[in-house]
Amino acid sequence: MKIVTQADRNFLPSLKKVALRGRVTGAAVEKAVRAILQAVERGGDKALLRYTAQFDRVVLKPDSLRVTSEEVKNAYFHIRKDEGDALRLAAQRVTSFHERQQTKTWMYQDGDATLGQVVGPVDAVGVYVPGGKAVYPSSVLMCAIPAKVAGVPRVVMVTPPQRDGINPYLLVAADIAGVTEIYRVGGVQAVAALAYGTKTIGRVDKIVGPGNIYVATAKRLLYGTVGIDMVAGPSELLVVADDDAKPAHVAADLLCEAEHDEDAQVFLVTTSERLAKDVSKSIEDQLRGLQREKIASKSIARHSVAFVVSTMDEAIAVANEIAAEHLTLSVDNPFDYLEKIRHAGALFLGRYTPPSVADYVAGPNHVLPTGGTARFFSPLSVNDYVKVSNIVHYTKQELAKIKDPLIRLAQIEGFDAHVKSAQSRFS
Repeated sequence: MKIVTQADRNFLPSLKKVALRGRVTGAAVEKAVRAILQAVERGGDKALLRYTAQFDRVVLKPDSLRVTSEEVKNAYFHIRKDEGDALRLAAQRVTSFHERQQTKTWMYQDGDATLGQVVGPVDAVGVYVPGGKAVYPSSVLMCAIPAKVAGVPRVVMVTPPQRDGINPYLLVAADIAGVTEIYRVGGVQAVAALAYGTKTIGRVDKIVGPGNIYVATAKRLLYGTVGIDMVAGPSELLVVADDDAKPAHVAADLLCEAEHDEDAQVFLVTTSERLAKDVSKSIEDQLRGLQREKIASKSIARHSVAFVVSTMDEAIAVANEIAAEHLTLSVDNPFDYLEKIRHAGALFLGRYTPPSVADYVAGPNHVLPTGGTARFFSPLSVNDYVKVSNIVHYTKQELAKIKDPLIRLAQIEGFDAHVKSAQSRFS
């Protein structure tokens, strides 16, 4: 793990590079994505099936795109009882957390006027579930359950097809979460189908869920045609640690994110150079024997950095500059620093809060802003599945009270029809 201290000339350049890691997609990727989006918009199911055969090496027909209820029921026979129990426990905890996020319609009286907002769910949501290097039933729960809590009537899941069928854990998770439709299609073509609609797959109002750089680019390009949750990049974790942190714990947490993907990015900020060196050594030791050793090793070698600073205030300042997806505070009295953290997707406080607990069973959503976007994006929540309409109701008497300033403001902006719209009520 690369270690830089404040005395190093490359400390600030290294920090700047990390802070600006959320780079824009290359032109070649965007060109390829646009071509697929246009083809699916024009060709519908025919283009969808052609790209599925080309990229996933699976030949399908329109009537085999949708997963049947029998396939979902059969999936339960391919997992163990304790695995199903674990998924149900996670679902219960995710549901409980997200139920507390619900906002309701509200109104108040301002004189004789009634003002407020009406809150209601979108009609349909598309959940994208990756199917590449790993299987993510937890992401199914995290994306679909808030939609159901919000009251979304139609929740559509898409996931890349496999030659031996869709992973049973995904199907069971989808069933537990209340997904209403499942389609065996992935990649840019799946995102296009959700956004535009085809004869087989009806269009949705919003697309959520993680994906590779092509899926993320497709979501970004389609924003406006359809709503999206965020443009997610590789997983990332920043650990802020003091001198008393246990190197083995810190190393294990960093590897917890590094094993996601070769492009995953993990960082350490500490007031102890000794700790930074011990963590680096512990990472080397713990890498040996990991099932995803090659992936984690590449992630650590390419992207990991340990920043050594003098004080905890400086460590917090670095953390705010990086604005990480996951932020662990492995320090004494972590709640003392809570209000100083301005930018982070999720905060893990204390010595005994591993990131994995939040990935699976804690309850808060694990779909989080990456690439520094925690400066302006929030975790996936129930609020992502509802829309708000403002309520305005005036009586003639109340309108008369504010008619003159209304007309004056309309005249300032040069909108004569606005003036007449108000005056017509008193003609």
